[in-house]
Amino acid sequence: MTALPLVFDAPRRGLPRRHLADLTVAERAEAVAELGEKPFRAKQLSHHYFSRLTADPEAMTDIPAASRQRLVDELMPSLLTQVRVVDCDGGSTRKTLWRAHDGTLVESVLMRYPDRATLCISSQAGCGMACPFCATGQGGLTRNLSTAEIVDQVRAAAAVMRDGLMPGPDGAPAPGRLSNIVFMGMGEPLANYKRVLAAVRRITDPSPAGLGISQRSVTVSTVGLAPAIRKLADEGLQVRLAVSLHTPDDELRDELVPVNNRWSVDEVLRAARYYADRTGRRVSIEYALIRDINDQPWRADLLAERLREHLGQLVHVNVIPLNPTPGSKWDASPKPVEREFVRRVNAGGVACTVRDTRGQEIAAACGQLAAEG
Repeated sequence: MTALPLVFDAPRRGLPRRHLADLTVAERAEAVAELGEKPFRAKQLSHHYFSRLTADPEAMTDIPAASRQRLVDELMPSLLTQVRVVDCDGGSTRKTLWRAHDGTLVESVLMRYPDRATLCISSQAGCGMACPFCATGQGGLTRNLSTAEIVDQVRAAAAVMRDGLMPGPDGAPAPGRLSNIVFMGMGEPLANYKRVLAAVRRITDPSPAGLGISQRSVTVSTVGLAPAIRKLADEGLQVRLAVSLHTPDDELRDELVPVNNRWSVDEVLRAARYYADRTGRRVSIEYALIRDINDQPWRADLLAERLREHLGQLVHVNVIPLNPTPGSKWDASPKPVEREFVRRVNAGGVACTVRDTRGQEIAAACGQLAAEG
């Protein structure tokens, strides 16, 4: 199948006004100068937003009082308003529903573990990939998120960790540090390529240019937009790529992941190999295990064979027990079937484990985000 042109980025329709987090360091200095302020004010604003994690003008005491509100109004417009927070797992999993300036709803999920804190963020409101087992995909795409709307999810979670609003290893609230970011919330990240790439740079640029999270601690997920995978490989980043494959054969994948009709399993895996070769990073293969659909022993064997052929040792399979969604006709595979599937993939020479599933009871697990008000 011939790769189609990269035409994934939608226009700016519905996006919020320009925000500091949309801009590069040089663009911030220009924006401040356009407002009649000294260019160094841009670094001060960046320090407050990215280092102190605040957009409150009253906290910006190093900026003259006469300038604070105007700078904030022009360069830090309100992006996301917290609508609701629900938690589970003893408070260590926290899902936040956000309302954007235009009423659009999105969700993010913060998960604290003994050794790390991981935030699952959204890159779009809804999703246009139409995977039938995913609540987000069944809801359709509303719009892309702006770079700043993506980054603001991370800033807010970093503040939650800093302020000790989640329980630590001993179960008591304790300060911590946001360490890992996964683009596995609402949306197909590579369908919002330009803004997601800019968001990755803001998330990983050293403070005060950005939030200072390691590139190696950021994972970008995709259902398999092969040209965009190759484009990302050439960006010079060290982020991890996760490919939602879900089956090794085109016949079933055409149904489970409709974009497979444009880029076949082989094309996706060739692009993944290009990514691994360019970055030196192992690719993650996501596989939602669905009872009597994609959990057959022969599919486990074929998965191992195709991954070994295309990626060798530069791959790891995350088996994800299918999470229930309203109205879905599908269910998770029984545990004995799951264990045998994992065993056969490992026996086929490909590393395979079952992903720890968090947040099922608050609809915060993989495939469950639907941003209902």
